[in-house]
Amino acid sequence: MASEVFKGIPVSAGIAIGRTYFLNREAGTSIVRINIVPEQVPQETARLKQGFNAAFEELEVIARKVPRDLKEQAAIIDSHIMILRDEKFQKAACDYVNSRLINAEWALENAVSDIEKAFSRIEDEYIRSRTQDVRLVAGRVRSKLYGQSKSYDTKPERMILLAHDLSPADTIELKLDRIMAFATTTGGKTSHAGIIGRSLQIPAIVGAEGLEEIQDDDVVILDGFSGKLIVDPDAEELTHYTDLKQRFSEYYSQIKRNCYLPAETIDGYQMQVLANIELFEEVTSVIDNGGEGIGLYRTEYSFLNRGNWPSEEELYEEYRDMASIVYPQKVVFRTLDLGADKISPHLGPLEEVNPALGLRAIRFCQQNLGLFKAQLRAILRASTLGNVSVMFPMISGLQELQEVKKIYFDVREEMRKEGLPFNDDVPFGIMVELPSAVFIADVLAREVDFFSIGTNDLIQYSLGIDRTNRYVSYLYQPLHPAILRSIKYVVDAGHEAGIEVNVCGEVAADPYCVPILMGMQLDSLSLNPQAIPGIKRIIRQTTMEECKDLLKQVLSCSHVQQCNRLVREKIFTRFPEELMFYTSLIEES
Repeated sequence: MASEVFKGIPVSAGIAIGRTYFLNREAGTSIVRINIVPEQVPQETARLKQGFNAAFEELEVIARKVPRDLKEQAAIIDSHIMILRDEKFQKAACDYVNSRLINAEWALENAVSDIEKAFSRIEDEYIRSRTQDVRLVAGRVRSKLYGQSKSYDTKPERMILLAHDLSPADTIELKLDRIMAFATTTGGKTSHAGIIGRSLQIPAIVGAEGLEEIQDDDVVILDGFSGKLIVDPDAEELTHYTDLKQRFSEYYSQIKRNCYLPAETIDGYQMQVLANIELFEEVTSVIDNGGEGIGLYRTEYSFLNRGNWPSEEELYEEYRDMASIVYPQKVVFRTLDLGADKISPHLGPLEEVNPALGLRAIRFCQQNLGLFKAQLRAILRASTLGNVSVMFPMISGLQELQEVKKIYFDVREEMRKEGLPFNDDVPFGIMVELPSAVFIADVLAREVDFFSIGTNDLIQYSLGIDRTNRYVSYLYQPLHPAILRSIKYVVDAGHEAGIEVNVCGEVAADPYCVPILMGMQLDSLSLNPQAIPGIKRIIRQTTMEECKDLLKQVLSCSHVQQCNRLVREKIFTRFPEELMFYTSLIEES
């Protein structure tokens, strides 16, 4: 057997077999604190400023080299440039030099740690993972402080790249055609490394601890399905993974060829398959993978990594461009879903013991009406093409919903008086992600045009667990009877009221869950763009009758282990090829 196996989080599917190269191995070494005397403060602060400036100039050069077809990488590099230009970040590091009398490197580390602590209280995994941007930028500044220069000319022609973390700038400098796959020691499913891997369509895993032990030029197998990195594989493993790689290549070519076909079952039931995206640049991936519109556009990114809130005009231009590029397909804009703990620099310090259950999402917007109205106005101004919908997160009850509706209609009336054009029939929906909203779904359905069930939060709040907490993540069970019954109740309540119901959580991309959701006769699924071709293929290979029958069976299960066993058996029998290439949300009991 192999000498060693490292386990990480799979973020981009595929198999790669090749030799390794560790990028900036020294980046993972400890940063040393050095105490300085007051006379050395000007020298250290000058070093910091020079480091920031040098890193900024380097990124500007790299940004100009980004190929036109790699818009996602370009956007991330631009966000890193924005962080480097943030005077508050640089000032925080310089202040540590002055107040603590410490060296520039340690001062920079303290400034980054402060940002990480602030972000760590945020529940949303995507937003929380954006601290990696700050960490990557700091690493580039630190390399300038150390006087390090990079040279990629001696690298192997094709490699499996290992790194502590990986930025788009690194991939551009290294030349994309030399990277067959990569693995990082840090990061999660929503980190930029994952976006890079998926956009480049190469296998990738993140969060694999201990990669520093692997030597350059070691032969490894990187399994982007299970998240394994196998060092020094034996002949049997090489044969197995070479065969799996070939089979996936054939499978992927097939599903890509058919990804533009409608998601219609054998017996004629058609379901819309939409995409969840965070960045404007991901639209290309939606189109390439056969997405039929944007079911969830997370608007938070425009509010991050900046010294002030975006203006109405900035938001309008972003939303208008989004609506235009996907036209005539629809785009659903979810209003700001951030907590006050994340935007507190604009508000002053805010003490919250549990920010995840505090002033966040719609609650935050209601208490910051100027910001909320500016975003609503921008969405409405972008709606003139007729393909825009608006959706509100974390609605907990009828009174809250009616208050939000009043704000929304007040904004429309103000715009009408100002003579600003907008679509008078913008669909108005809510995220159903709190148990309280589930229990009164029949009441809420009479107030809106559509529901979108956010299963990620619904599962966490219903089962009382944090899926990112390794001690209890095993309890994150999408096929728990309480979750399935909750989803069905919301679907039935929505349809009874004559509105559409969508599911936009991770279960929408899980082959074990999709046939069950179909049995509930959902109107649409919204998932990450890369999963769309495979999910469409599953829908096209089944019938509504067998989905209804499976739903009936799982609803009769009294505990989650029984339900998981049943679904695993049924789905694997029907779709063995699909399940070979997917990592399911269902854990073995």
